[in-house]
Amino acid sequence: MRVGIAGVGFMGTTHAAAWAETEAEIAGFLHKTEEGALPLAQRYGAKAYQDLDAMLAGVDVVDICTPTHLHHEQVLQAAAAGKDIVCEKPIARTIEQGQEMIAACRAAGVKLLLAHVVRFFPEYALAKAAVDRGDIGQIAVVRLAREAFQPKKAANNWFVDFDKSGGMMLDLMIHDLDYARWVAGEVDSVFAKSITANHPAAGVDHGLVILTHRNGAISHVAGSWAYPPPEFHTSLEIAGSQGLLEFNSDATAPISLHLREEEGGGAPDVPLPGSPLSESPYATQIKEFYGALVHDTPVRVSAEDGLAALQIALASIESAHTGAAVALHPLPEVPA
Repeated sequence: MRVGIAGVGFMGTTHAAAWAETEAEIAGFLHKTEEGALPLAQRYGAKAYQDLDAMLAGVDVVDICTPTHLHHEQVLQAAAAGKDIVCEKPIARTIEQGQEMIAACRAAGVKLLLAHVVRFFPEYALAKAAVDRGDIGQIAVVRLAREAFQPKKAANNWFVDFDKSGGMMLDLMIHDLDYARWVAGEVDSVFAKSITANHPAAGVDHGLVILTHRNGAISHVAGSWAYPPPEFHTSLEIAGSQGLLEFNSDATAPISLHLREEEGGGAPDVPLPGSPLSESPYATQIKEFYGALVHDTPVRVSAEDGLAALQIALASIESAHTGAAVALHPLPEVPA
């Protein structure tokens, strides 16, 4: 299986290292200039391209690690060429684009695999498994945080161009919005507050989103581009009727489970099954995608999951700007 990687920035570099841990051949790298693609191409013995059609002619799978606003056009182009696709999150900049991408891939009979990597982080995956086993009983409250520094405001930095990236909520917070839906189920409504929405001159992007899930659970999701570099912090807390799951990236201890005390006695803390981090979650993700591409094995995230995460993120942005809660309605099914 020959893989072509579109984009040679942080994600393209990270995905390349992950693909190198599979039996796939990294056949090409795409950048707007051939010179930009050469360093990675030379490192992996691949070809450097500056034209997507040219790269598509020489690969079986395309891994799209380009800026968000380019995903739509590039996925349609790859699907038309009959290539299976891995696409970085978010799936697209708008719901309509995402729906068109999924429909095009279905019509072409190709796979569209969405890279929502937080589902592959061991702490987050262990917590999800604990919830599914019923270790904490009925899920009630989820608290998630992902706090970092704002990307540099360089003239060519697409991250800080809202029209291209969607800002912090669409680029960064979407990780935890997707995870909240994964562990607590479908979302009925979204209410958000954002410093940027109300004070755009502040030069920071910090927000809080409250999700009301259909099963009655509530998720509190915090996201930030307001910290000084190079700080980056993540945390999760999942409370249920029988216990509490916690993880904080600043702590040295692994994820732990605290059971609710029963009358007449206490409940000890219980270590969760699983091993410490032994490989990059990006490698775990790409290996799962490789299995799906070669053996048609199931993956833990679908293109429809990516579309649902996009809907929640866009609703969060809308709520932050309007000050009103946004009701989410089921998206129309994408035609097969």
